[in-house]
Amino acid sequence: MSKDDMIEMHGKVTELLPNAMFRVELDNQHQIIAYTSGKMRKNRIKILVGDRVTVEISPYDLRKGRVVHRTAGVKKADES
Repeated sequence: MSKDDMIEMHGKVTELLPNAMFRVELDNQHQIIAYTSGKMRKNRIKILVGDRVTVEISPYDLRKGRVVHRTAGVKKADES
């Protein structure tokens, strides 16, 4: 499987879990478990509850994903 096969989605971190894992609610209202990518871990990029993130999801397991980008403090138009 190549990197091109990954599904890229956007969502919001709703809960911090042990072992650098996060519960992310995607824009389509599905919830997945995600972990930080190696580059984010290497550069010590912190992810907090409420952060908007970009997640890569494998087409073989749609319940787990990898956080590849964080956009802190940016809210969607329908969020208050």
